[in-house]
Amino acid sequence: MNATLAASAWQLAQINIGRLLAPEGDPRVAPFFAALDRVNALADAAPGFVWRLQTEDGNATALQPTPDPLLIVNLSVWADAEALHAYVYQSGHATELGRRREYFERFEGAYHALWWVPAGHQPTIEEGLSRLWLLDRYGPCPQAFTFKTRFAAPE
Repeated sequence: MNATLAASAWQLAQINIGRLLAPEGDPRVAPFFAALDRVNALADAAPGFVWRLQTEDGNATALQPTPDPLLIVNLSVWADAEALHAYVYQSGHATELGRRREYFERFEGAYHALWWVPAGHQPTIEEGLSRLWLLDRYGPCPQAFTFKTRFAAPE
């Protein structure tokens, strides 16, 4: 199968997690929550964006995937790594990313993972958390990798 056909059969999933310094409603994290709708709208309109996990509120911050109420998750699917990279580092998202230490604790272990999914697949939080575990346990591999150590879509 040629690379173009392989790439169109696969899309890039990503998860990132963070532990807030304080719960929603606390002034220390208020600017993060104030920017959330704008940053999500940027993602939704970004070239290569496919899907993101969200509740009726338009984001996923109300979901509680772990016993820690301050841990929040972001899960999305993109056409490819280049599209996701452009959104993360070359759009208005980059400004907010630069402020992450104002709102989030330093995280021990993997907090971001990428992996390939069949086109149209919407990964679950559990699937994403398992990819973070793979990164922590084995380092970058075809099943869970990072921007720095990427793996091509399956053939």
